[in-house]
Amino acid sequence: MMLRPLLTAACSLALLTACSVTGGGPEPAAGERVVTLVTHDSFAAKPETLEAFKNETGITIKTLAGGDAGELTNKLVLTKGNPIGDVAFGVDSTFASRAVEGGVFADYASPEADKGAQRYRIDSANLLHAVDVGDVCLNIDVAALAAVGEPRTYADLLDPKYKDMLVVEDPATSSPGLAFLLGTIAEFGESGWQDYWRGLKANGVKVVSGWEEAYGQDFSGSSGKGPRPIVVSYASSPSAEIGEDGVPRTKALLDTCYRQVEYAGVLNGTKHPEDARKVLDFLLSERFQADVPEQMYVYPSREGVALPEAWAKAAPLPGTSRTLPAERVDAGREQWVQQWRALVQG
Repeated sequence: MMLRPLLTAACSLALLTACSVTGGGPEPAAGERVVTLVTHDSFAAKPETLEAFKNETGITIKTLAGGDAGELTNKLVLTKGNPIGDVAFGVDSTFASRAVEGGVFADYASPEADKGAQRYRIDSANLLHAVDVGDVCLNIDVAALAAVGEPRTYADLLDPKYKDMLVVEDPATSSPGLAFLLGTIAEFGESGWQDYWRGLKANGVKVVSGWEEAYGQDFSGSSGKGPRPIVVSYASSPSAEIGEDGVPRTKALLDTCYRQVEYAGVLNGTKHPEDARKVLDFLLSERFQADVPEQMYVYPSREGVALPEAWAKAAPLPGTSRTLPAERVDAGREQWVQQWRALVQG
């Protein structure tokens, strides 16, 4: 997902800040129907798609960008009952149980959910609806590894021939970093993941704070042309690395993927419940879902939505990805991250 963390840089502030989904513009006129969509910093949509929705419904969508998925979830929990918006999008599967148990969302069964979103359902009360799917996987610079051969699995990275080649993101500060950690826990279990990370540390893994630094500065397969040919990124990232010859310069290792699902829901206590439900329906609609791949570099949750042509070759949706139950992630996340920090950075 090469571009996704940069798509809404204008809205990416340390504190929760308001910004238009179209990247700026006049404030809504007095009396205009406005629904506030609280979202992470990477939300993006085509202006014409939003304008068509406004023309059909009379509703203007305005966003509040609230950091990454973890920051967003914390802000929603802290403001439950007196929400800072009407709908929220961007709570992902690593934080969803916290939001559900925190009473953040209102019960609403969207009629659009049975078009595919229900495949990723995690609660029985229709609190959250899946909008998109994004798999975090190891990505490699194909040319840079031609001489030594490509790794395929997590375990392959322990081979000394890949020493000092891997860069990962800190799971305490990065969503893909956390997903990669969870993937190793799913792969090696509670009894084995720490030994695996000891092996990565011994083999020269580099840890940075976030995706932008890892992919844009350290990874040799990106425009930054860094020194390391293996990076934690997304299954969709190679679609942005296709050369003039039409051949992808990078590859996602599909045996190392951990699935993240991003959800949306109507916020409990919204003053505009009917309009908020219409916005949620819109996020699941065929029109909006068709924009998801190219706008946010993730896969749509709706079935039957065509992917961009380049994705078929460079970024197919992994057939099988590792996952952990949301309640297990919620129960273990803080302890796992603390253990990881003591082990890798201590």
